[in-house]
Amino acid sequence: MIIQSERVWVATQFHPLQLEIENNKIKAIHPYGSLNVDIDYGKMRILPGFIDIHIHGGFGYDSNIPDPDGLKMLQSRLVEEGVTGFLPTTVTQSEEVLTKALENIADVYDNPAKGANILGVHFEGPYLNMEFKGAQPGEHIVKPTVEQFKHFQKAANGLIKVITMATEMDEDFQLTHYLNETGVVVSLGHTGATYEEAMLGFANGVKSITHVYNGMSRYHHRDVNVQGASLRVRDVFGEIIVDGNHAHFVAVNNYMTAKGKDRVILITDSLLAKGSPVGSEFIFGGHPIKVLESGAAWLMDGDSLAGSTLRMNRGVENIIEKVELDWEYAVNASSLNPARLLRVDDHKGYLKAGYDADITVLNDDYDVVATFVAGEQLYKK
Repeated sequence: MIIQSERVWVATQFHPLQLEIENNKIKAIHPYGSLNVDIDYGKMRILPGFIDIHIHGGFGYDSNIPDPDGLKMLQSRLVEEGVTGFLPTTVTQSEEVLTKALENIADVYDNPAKGANILGVHFEGPYLNMEFKGAQPGEHIVKPTVEQFKHFQKAANGLIKVITMATEMDEDFQLTHYLNETGVVVSLGHTGATYEEAMLGFANGVKSITHVYNGMSRYHHRDVNVQGASLRVRDVFGEIIVDGNHAHFVAVNNYMTAKGKDRVILITDSLLAKGSPVGSEFIFGGHPIKVLESGAAWLMDGDSLAGSTLRMNRGVENIIEKVELDWEYAVNASSLNPARLLRVDDHKGYLKAGYDADITVLNDDYDVVATFVAGEQLYKK
């Protein structure tokens, strides 16, 4: 198959090119108009497929629920927003609930639906700081231990690729060290760490910050805490939810421009409420939440954001139109940087010969026109 457009994202720019797809890969890239094409996208933008490393669910499905059909439905729906790979993300719950959730994800990984690929699991909690738990159920927050994590990783069949934890609660960084030894990315989140504690975390293996600005100690010019540490240490990744609810667009601009183009990761942090109308009510982590007109999901029995209903293509749109940054920021944050964090950037995150044919096509309104996963068109508007 050969597709072409006058705007194909290659080498940090849009070029008029053709992509030749064969056996799940981009076989070659040719000059525009040089070969007969199967699909001509005109001036629409052809981008690397989006990768969402932090998504709790959507369209009525919650990753904590051991429902294989629900997870397969999520796979099939995420291509509508240009997502070609994702990490189903858990939320703090009892050991029994989390074990069943992880077993379910592992089963679906082995028997997937056609849709966005499961690239692993993001294990958010239960090793968090109670003071900064946000919507995470405090009754299930526990002290981190290597022994319990081994149990969870066994249930996941080795699929836990990222863990969000408050490393200041990890005595002598025992679990942090084990995670690094076994190739699991440690992301500092739901944390009350001081600047000094965050720096110790980085020194002991923390590689990322979970949803910057949310669920963490605040920045002050005399007490910079985790946010200041994230800005100061340029080689640590930082997730950010670009929906205008979790962080003001000016704050997103400040963070992304200070951090640079190579370490910021766009996430949706979307919940089962994604795709549901305003006013919809759900149970998330054992607590009631409600969808507001802004698209945010709030705890009904508190004053905390529970998560978002953001779609990845709208996050990309917001980076360009609301945060007012360029396409390199947007494409890196949605495709290349998550691939780098997951160490799959040797075959994902770029449009290059030899890379997986995971491709998203957007029109000028940032609507997804088509999504290809491993060379197969799984969504067409």
